[in-house]
Amino acid sequence: MSKHKKNRINLIEEKLETMTKTKWAKRMRITSGVTWNLLLLLIISGLTLFIFVGSVGAGYFASLVAKEPLRSKQEMRDAIFTYEETSELYLAGDVYIGKVNSDIERRETKLDSVSPFVIDAVYATEDEYFEQHNGIVPKAIFRGLFQDVTNSDSQTGGSTLTQQLIKNRILTNEVSYERKAKEILLAMRIEHFMKKDEILEAYLNIIPYGRNSNGQNIAGIETAAGGIFATKAAKLNLPQAAFIAGLPQAPFAYTPFKSGGGVKEKEFLQPGIDRMKTVLFRMKETGYITKQQYDEAIAYDITKDFRQPVLRANERYPYLTQEIQNRTVDILSKIIAKKDGVDPGRLDKEVKLKEKYAILATRSMKNDGYRIYSTVNKDIYDKMNDIGNSFEHYGFTYSREVKDSDSGEVQLVEDPVQVGAIMIENSTGKILSFIGGRGHEHEALNHATQAYRQNGSAMKPLLVYAPAIEYGIIGAGSPVVDVKFNVRQSNGSTWSPSNYTSSMEAGIIPAREALSKSLNLATARLYRDIIDRRPAEFLAKMGISKLVPGDYVNYSTSYGGMDIGMSVEENTNAFATFANGGKFLDAYIIEKIEDTDGNIVFQHEAKPVDVFSPETSYIITDMLRDVVKTGGTGSQVSQNMNFSTELAAKTGTTQGYGDAWLVGYNPNVSLGVWLGYKDRTRSLFYGLERQTLHPTARTSMLFARIMNAANDVTPEIIGANSRFERPAGVVSRSFCGISGLAPSAACSSAGLVKTDLFNSKAMLPTRPDDSITSSSYVSVKGKRYLALPSTPGEFITTGGTGVNQAFIDRMLGPWKGDASKLFPANSAFASHVVSGAVFNADDSAPASVSVSLNGSTLTWSNSPSNDVIGYYVYNNGAKIGTIKDSSSNTFSVGSGSYSVRAVDITGKLSNASNVVTKEADKPVEEKAETPPPTENIPPPVTTPPGDNEGVTPPTDEKNDEDDKTGDE
Repeated sequence: MSKHKKNRINLIEEKLETMTKTKWAKRMRITSGVTWNLLLLLIISGLTLFIFVGSVGAGYFASLVAKEPLRSKQEMRDAIFTYEETSELYLAGDVYIGKVNSDIERRETKLDSVSPFVIDAVYATEDEYFEQHNGIVPKAIFRGLFQDVTNSDSQTGGSTLTQQLIKNRILTNEVSYERKAKEILLAMRIEHFMKKDEILEAYLNIIPYGRNSNGQNIAGIETAAGGIFATKAAKLNLPQAAFIAGLPQAPFAYTPFKSGGGVKEKEFLQPGIDRMKTVLFRMKETGYITKQQYDEAIAYDITKDFRQPVLRANERYPYLTQEIQNRTVDILSKIIAKKDGVDPGRLDKEVKLKEKYAILATRSMKNDGYRIYSTVNKDIYDKMNDIGNSFEHYGFTYSREVKDSDSGEVQLVEDPVQVGAIMIENSTGKILSFIGGRGHEHEALNHATQAYRQNGSAMKPLLVYAPAIEYGIIGAGSPVVDVKFNVRQSNGSTWSPSNYTSSMEAGIIPAREALSKSLNLATARLYRDIIDRRPAEFLAKMGISKLVPGDYVNYSTSYGGMDIGMSVEENTNAFATFANGGKFLDAYIIEKIEDTDGNIVFQHEAKPVDVFSPETSYIITDMLRDVVKTGGTGSQVSQNMNFSTELAAKTGTTQGYGDAWLVGYNPNVSLGVWLGYKDRTRSLFYGLERQTLHPTARTSMLFARIMNAANDVTPEIIGANSRFERPAGVVSRSFCGISGLAPSAACSSAGLVKTDLFNSKAMLPTRPDDSITSSSYVSVKGKRYLALPSTPGEFITTGGTGVNQAFIDRMLGPWKGDASKLFPANSAFASHVVSGAVFNADDSAPASVSVSLNGSTLTWSNSPSNDVIGYYVYNNGAKIGTIKDSSSNTFSVGSGSYSVRAVDITGKLSNASNVVTKEADKPVEEKAETPPPTENIPPPVTTPPGDNEGVTPPTDEKNDEDDKTGDE
């Protein structure tokens, strides 16, 4: 350092020293020192306060999250990705029909299936720094906190996408500092467990987007795209993407749709459109779109893209969707119960337990995103319901009064004839289609699956004839007895049923004919022979679910008099057992259920139940084929079908025509049809004068139309050319038609041998018939009785074939009955045989008659006595004529005086009638003639065997079924 430079430094130092010794410099030094010390104190105090506040804040934050459990990575990922998704419904062939009814509709999608416009709009609007932050943006949090503390009018919010995801998936929408603190903590934590794309995808799948065009709540970008714009999330354009991205801020204020469905009025659409424009502006400001794109999007008319309301699955197919959902709940209830360690069988016995798991299953079905596949064929279902809706012969629609439960007001509601029908595939048990009713708005009850009614004579093959064949009691043509009876029941009442035509008694008749004509008396008597074997257990095996103890022992159950009844599904399913060779396959409608990942949660497995032998099933099927032939109660079915197939069927009506049934099947499918009013006391039929078809004619016509339609759309399912295969154990055997025993020489000579089908494994006619005797008989009021030793020979028919008393006792059984009705004049056996009935005659002479003369014709009244076998005609006291019972009470005469006497079965004569005289064509009435002295009885006038005398057969209305009652 040079001397010159050193001198300058010294000079400066000396100068400064001189200045510091001045008075003002001393004051300045003191002031700056104090200021510095104060500044240091302030900094230290500030730091202390900051640390204190920070510690308090941290402590407060810690207290807010103290109860929040430490969640593992897997727990948090499961909570995020296990979001509710609406289950979907499919028909046979994977035909999609819609979604399950739920509180909110959601469908999952992947991020690569979302339009880039949507992602950019979400970034620009909801989280500009999403790619940079670690779950939270501190600046935004403090801004939000400050606005909250100061109660600022401007609330900009501070939640990132991650925080919103945490709030919607793990926490709640509760407004509190505790929830916000947990949200911040979990948002930072989830960022370590999930990639940004995973967080964004989850957000887009869970966020609410208001309503769809039908007014249903929706969530998730895919559901929003379809529900608002009828497009896919991947195909959303810029204005559409901006509109949807703006919805989450106020979903129901910005949604374009009303709560009941349909687009809002113009003024109520504007908030949503303004929000869209805000989103577009932010996209432009943040560089996601250009000025040109912005201008074009602003000018875009978004309202033209809003989707119009569409019918949901439950609106297009109300009965179908409800049935599928009900059965899905039943299945899921048992699955969930089993997972909980609860025996699923308990659900059928414990009501409370069943209700608990039904609630859990319903929630699962609505929200767990299942794919539910049913067995219903859409083509058949649509056609079948078109026919049901357009059928013109249901009958009258009544009105009934119903009191409103809320207002108490009485309202008139329609009460139409309801319908239930179902088609089942025999070999699998699949429910192919059904008709649930006439308008879901009238009644939501599914009349095909949920309504339980007595099935009338449709019960006969299920409970009586098939079991009797299985037990070896009858073959297809074995004789049964259709004769009236009175029997006292266990409750003290007397049961006296009758056939459809109440005066009709068919006598001894082949079983197949009794079934095809639906005769009640023959059915009841046959049931009496087997009831001790509890044939109702066959019904239980075939899935009839509402059996009560009385149904096992009451005779009236034989033709439908169940205490509760059965559904159309159950009845049809039982008949399908015959078509399936005697194996019962429980009908089902749910084929399988898959979860969102395609895993099979449920798969139907068939569990066949052996009910009848193949032989019995074939024989009863062969008998039921006669029902749809001429003379059968279902003959109109064949008349209305437009194709030929092997068809077996049974009709049925109940007391007062409260119900009408027709259930039939071919080798491939079974179809059941039911008609009836909600009010079971209303009759379906008031006579042809009321211009309504007979109920059986209606069910026959509807049945045929459904079969025709099903065959038109799915001939491969109906299988018109299929044939019932006859088992080797079904054989044809000859037998004596009146006894069912093996033909004897007497039976053969009398022409009574018949041939029909038998189950060789159960019974064959081997014991020779021993019922035939020679017979002489008389007619009393149209009924045939054995002649007595004192019966006048003129009235006796000799040389006929009769039956012995042992046969009569065996056929009438414990319930007995009028033996003279075993072979009435209208019987197929009447021309060959007469009954061995003995008339219980009294000791009184018959009452006299009254005679009149009309020209040359003498006529007289019937004697009121019940044992009259005919009349003698007298001229001037001499007998000139014999008139048998059931012949006309007339006699041609010439001039002379005439009278008539009645003759009873014992040979006693009535007093003579009044006498009429024919003189010159003018009859003159004279005093009663004195009875002539006893005279020798002339030789009998013989009538050739087979002379068919007796009552005129009762006239049956065509297609009227022989059902009288379903109750005792």
